[in-house]
Amino acid sequence: MVSLAVMFGLFGAVAAWLIAVLLRRRNGATQNAEGLLIEQAGRIQAQRDRSSYSALSMHNTTPTMSDQYRRP
Repeated sequence: MVSLAVMFGLFGAVAAWLIAVLLRRRNGATQNAEGLLIEQAGRIQAQRDRSSYSALSMHNTTPTMSDQYRRP
């Protein structure tokens, strides 16, 4: 019974620590917009790459389970 109390106490301490870390990170101010613009450009490029190199655009077909076993 004591070990359960210790375990739940540790879980509670870890949860409180994670909440404190996340709340502290959210309050950080951005000094300039350059980093945000770099991230936005990366997201846009990733979206373009996903649509350009999808199975439908590359092979003109949708992916199936048999694609995993296709031999070159």
